[in-house]
Amino acid sequence: MLLDLLHLLTTPAPRAQRRLGYLRDSIWLMSRARRCRRAWAPHLAASRAVMRAAIAGTERRDTAVVLGSGLLLDVPLADLARSFRRVVLVDAVHLRPARRAIRAFSNVETLTADLSGAMALMTGAARELEPCLPPVCAEPGTGLVISANLLSQLPIRPVARLEASRRPLGGWTPADGDAFGRRIVEAHLGALAGLKARVCLVTDIDENEEDRQGRIEARHDLLYGVRLGAPDEAWTWELAPFGEAARNRRLIHGVVGFSDWRA
Repeated sequence: MLLDLLHLLTTPAPRAQRRLGYLRDSIWLMSRARRCRRAWAPHLAASRAVMRAAIAGTERRDTAVVLGSGLLLDVPLADLARSFRRVVLVDAVHLRPARRAIRAFSNVETLTADLSGAMALMTGAARELEPCLPPVCAEPGTGLVISANLLSQLPIRPVARLEASRRPLGGWTPADGDAFGRRIVEAHLGALAGLKARVCLVTDIDENEEDRQGRIEARHDLLYGVRLGAPDEAWTWELAPFGEAARNRRLIHGVVGFSDWRA
């Protein structure tokens, strides 16, 4: 708890990211990753394997971009730094462990950006979804863009913000949130589809709440009905083992990986 507070107070982050909860979410995820290290290990290894396959299949080796770089637990950073002249890590917040990890690589840099495309909308700076990929993704030298366990995360804060702003006025329905979430998912995929670079996509697609007898108590579509096609690899991620989210319930996510998504 004290460590989380220290990160909250000392992590450099734009005011909007702090106010909208992105910094707090990142710190919470870091704490869960630490507690669930053993349960998460197979998922992180599978994610890195898909990304390594993408690296091996990329011909243009000037720049690689990682969208949703986070704590870099699921990203083969050394492989990227060794294979590309320049590596750009993009996220709303870059916590201290990630900043410390990149010090070993002179060709790795960070970029702070809103990848949901919704931050300007939530702060009142825009009336519609903004473009959700930074310009570096479309630069001629960029050979690989990785969307790293990001897609399902993009709608979480914007949908929650929409609910909080509309519910007191009586203008909220769950269908509104689902429609908005789907727009964000589709906007990210549409932006990826428009790139000339190879696109590696790793994302969780659904969540099962499972009891100790293996019964599914609830199932949630994390992509709001958007379908991705047949992946190169698919696996499960024990996001929250028994005792993490609830004593007699665990959360299992289905994950898919595409080393060359548009192919």
